[in-house]
Amino acid sequence: MALDDDIAILAAAPLFGSMNRDAQRLLCFAGDRRSLSPGETLFARDEPADGGFVVLSGRIELAPRVSGGEPVSAGRSALIGRNALILGGRRPTSARATEPSEVMRITPALMRRVLVEFPEAAAAIRETLAAELAELNLGLAAAGRRFAAD
Repeated sequence: MALDDDIAILAAAPLFGSMNRDAQRLLCFAGDRRSLSPGETLFARDEPADGGFVVLSGRIELAPRVSGGEPVSAGRSALIGRNALILGGRRPTSARATEPSEVMRITPALMRRVLVEFPEAAAAIRETLAAELAELNLGLAAAGRRFAAD
């Protein structure tokens, strides 16, 4: 896959679309690529989280986080393990390829480098995460009001 194709896939991924092209280029150039066969494990639940993954091609299935939950399927441009881009910790679920797939791993060290070299990317990510958190807070407040009314 050509670098321009990788940049287009990354640009369509949540969180990375708000970055400028130079920041996206650095991520694509320095990110670790991995090919997976059908059934191959990308990572297992409770493994140390060593970065996030962008799906370049194929499909990755994430096991349910809770018993009885449904698996989630992630395809092209999906971002898997967003928190692991910045934070350590453990994987809350497992992930495996359901078809021939290729992913790009972005380590916390690479993410920090991008945020330092491209402060506008850091600002864009901060704004995106703040908007998501505000939306979550509104949803929780509405759910709390509904619960209190019952």
